[in-house]
Amino acid sequence: MRAYRAGLLAGCLLMSLCPPVEADRGPSSRDVQKARQTVRERSQELSRTTAALATAQSRLDALAGEVERLVEAYNGEVVRLRLAEQAHQQAGVRLAAADAEVERARQAVALLASESYGGLGMVHPIVGMLSDRAGADGFLHRAGVLGHLNEERTAALGRMRDAQEVAAILRAQAAAAHTARQEAAERARQAKLAAEEAVLGQRRETRQLTARKDDLQRAVDAARSRAELLARRRQAALSGLVAGGSAMGDVAANWALTQLGKPYVWAADGPETYDCSGLSMRAWERAGVRLDHWTGTQWTSGPHVPLDQLRRGDLLFFAHNGDPSTIHHVGIYVGRDQMVHAPQTGDVVRVASIWRGDLVGATRPR
Repeated sequence: MRAYRAGLLAGCLLMSLCPPVEADRGPSSRDVQKARQTVRERSQELSRTTAALATAQSRLDALAGEVERLVEAYNGEVVRLRLAEQAHQQAGVRLAAADAEVERARQAVALLASESYGGLGMVHPIVGMLSDRAGADGFLHRAGVLGHLNEERTAALGRMRDAQEVAAILRAQAAAAHTARQEAAERARQAKLAAEEAVLGQRRETRQLTARKDDLQRAVDAARSRAELLARRRQAALSGLVAGGSAMGDVAANWALTQLGKPYVWAADGPETYDCSGLSMRAWERAGVRLDHWTGTQWTSGPHVPLDQLRRGDLLFFAHNGDPSTIHHVGIYVGRDQMVHAPQTGDVVRVASIWRGDLVGATRPR
C-alpha cells in the first residue's frame, strides 16, 4: 500500500512537471475571436470619440476665430473711446470759452440793465431832450444817443442768447459722444469676455475628449496586443512549438511564449517590458534555474549544445564575426527552428527564425 502511494505521488509530480501536449494547446479559437471582438468594439468607440474630438476641435477653431474678431472689435472701441475722450476734453475747452462768452454777455446786459433802471441811462437822455435849449442840433444828437443805447442793449442780449445756445449745444454733443463711446466699449468688452469664456469651455471639452481618446487608444492597443498574443500562442501551439524539450526547457519556453507582444525596453526584466537577457533570465527562473541578467554569464550557464541537437528552452546566442566575446543578443529556442526573443527598441517580444548570420552557438542552462 505504501509503495502504491509513493508511486502515485511520483506520477502526480511527473505530470505536474511534464504535462501532456494536450494540456498546453494554447488559447482556443473562441478565445482568439473574443479578443478580436474586443478590439473591434474598442476601435468603434475610439472612432466615435475621434469624430467627436474632430467636431470639438472644429468648433474650438471657429470660436477662436470669433474671439479674435471680437477682441479686435474691442480694441477698435478702445481706440475710438480714447479719441472720444480727447474730443470730450477739447469740447470742454471750447465749452469753457463759450461759458466765458456767456458770462461776458451776461455782464454787459446786466450793466445796461443797471444803467437803464438805476436812474441813469435811458432817463437822462429823455430828460435832456425835453429840457434841451440848444436847438434842433442838440435834440438830434440826444435822439441819436438814445437809439444807440437801445441797439447796444439789443445786441448784448442777442450775443448772450447766442453764447448760451452754443454752450448748450457743445455740452450736449460732448456728453452724448462720450456716453456713446463708453457704452460701445462696454458692449465690446462684454462680448469679448463671453467669447473668451466660450473658448475656455470648449478647450476644456477638447482636453477631456483628447484624454478620452488617448485612454481609448491605449485600450485598443492593449486589446490588439492581447489578441495578437493569443493568436500567436495558438499558432505556436498548433505548429508544435510547445512540446519536444526537457521538463525545465519546456517550462522556460512555454512561459516565454506567454510574453509575446510585450515591448522591448533596454535593461528591463519584466513583468511588462524586457530586453533580451531579461527575458531569458525570467524564463529560466520559472524553471527553477537562476541566471544573471547578462548574456556574458548566460553563455556559460550550462553546456554548449550543437545546433543540430537543440531542445526547447535552450538559449541561442548571437555575436559579431562569430566571436563569443562579442555576444550581444540571446533568444530562447521553442522548436522548429524558431525562438522567442526581445529584439530591440521599438519592437516587442516575438517569435522569429533562429537562422541569422550572427548566430554563434547555444547553451542549455542548469
